[in-house]
Amino acid sequence: MFGTITPDMILAILPEISLLVVLAIVFIVDLVLPETRRGILAVITAVGLAATFALTLLYANPGNSAELVWGGMLRHDMLAYVAKLLFIFASFITVLLSVKLDNVWLKGEYYLLLLTSTIGMTLMAASADLVMLFLAIETTSIPLYILAGFMTGDNKSTEAGFKYLLFGAMTTAVMLYGFSLLFGFAGSSNLYVMADAISAGAVPGPVLVGTLVLVLLGLGFKVAIVPMHFWAPDVYEGAPTPVTAFLSTASKAAGFMVLVRVMLASFPNILADWQLMLGILAAASMFIGNVVALTQKNIKRLLAYSGIAHAGYALLGVVAASELGVASVMYYLLVYVVTNMAAFGVVVIVARVTGSDEVEDFAGLQRRSPMLALVLLLAFLSLAGIPPLGGFIAKVLVFAAAVEAGFVWLAVLGVLASIIGLYYYLIVLKVVYLDQPKSEEPVPVERAHGVAILASVLLVLILGVIIAPAYEWAIAAAGSLF
Repeated sequence: MFGTITPDMILAILPEISLLVVLAIVFIVDLVLPETRRGILAVITAVGLAATFALTLLYANPGNSAELVWGGMLRHDMLAYVAKLLFIFASFITVLLSVKLDNVWLKGEYYLLLLTSTIGMTLMAASADLVMLFLAIETTSIPLYILAGFMTGDNKSTEAGFKYLLFGAMTTAVMLYGFSLLFGFAGSSNLYVMADAISAGAVPGPVLVGTLVLVLLGLGFKVAIVPMHFWAPDVYEGAPTPVTAFLSTASKAAGFMVLVRVMLASFPNILADWQLMLGILAAASMFIGNVVALTQKNIKRLLAYSGIAHAGYALLGVVAASELGVASVMYYLLVYVVTNMAAFGVVVIVARVTGSDEVEDFAGLQRRSPMLALVLLLAFLSLAGIPPLGGFIAKVLVFAAAVEAGFVWLAVLGVLASIIGLYYYLIVLKVVYLDQPKSEEPVPVERAHGVAILASVLLVLILGVIIAPAYEWAIAAAGSLF
């Protein structure tokens, strides 16, 4: 099936090979180390992820070429390349934020599940075949179900894991049914030959749209857009906070990579139908996410509804279905991942001291730790889309893509939703800067946590001021699809 294995085929899966090596090392070390020295597992995982990032950056770049490899199961292109770097970075920051997290960080299986999920995400981004795509989605999802409920002594964590598993299994079954119908219509499971095969078979438009709805139910769950968003607040609140950060960034970005590739590669024949459908879902996500976030008292639930709204913004680029549209989605995801990592980093640190995720427990954080308050300020202003931070450029790009594609009404709704969103971010910042703290004691910051939030917040600033390098990557990634 694969023929001769060439160097390009190996380079296409270099990140996965490297992650598997790290996973094997962690597994072996976990078996031989005594309980008291298992803190080193976090170091091994973090160093392994950093090495994987460097190897991928240096050797896995496909350049301007894009080719199907491994029997057409994977596509080696810039979209997959940039996405893989993003997932590995998010996984690295998650490991740093997990240090000293109760007893979780001393368990080898925690890192094994995280690495397995990361491998699944890298495969999701490169999948060019329905079979490979389904396997990659499950490789990503199953470890995440377990990670969400990893703190078995915490009822909220157990509930989060169970809910995530239940709803995830249900939507996956629906999506799989959609995949099977697509295969039946096209006679092929390859995403890139599916459109032509469906056209040749002259499948009636309404039937194809119905199949698309089934597929969107599954993919919409992965990116938490309305109305497939109902799981997010409970799971975000109950899961260990570093896992929540990983779920809300890398997992969501992986879902968007699949959404972009599947929509553009397999459904060009019904472009107008799915553009309208996704446009309505984007508007609903932006408004429902932002309006419900206004009432939240728990910061993880607030960030969950914020994430639903941001999924709506990113969806504007998919609706545009143009090179600028895909580039804007890529840039948006880059900014969203680093910004949310910075915000969740502060939540992790404050929660360790206060034992709570309630917004009121962030009162007077500026007096207890001016640097943490500054990080939260920059992260929230970036999420709100305030210049000169990365979130501002990201929003401008998705709105510009929508306008260029003729969806002016959608861009206007996006601007209005952003104004609503600004309000709840400012409420939290008011608590942080103006309210009286319950204690005047400084908030201690672990070195690993400090590195994680420093790296994230610097990227938030860089992506807002030095736009060109990341934008060129985003354009190159988009160009590989057209």
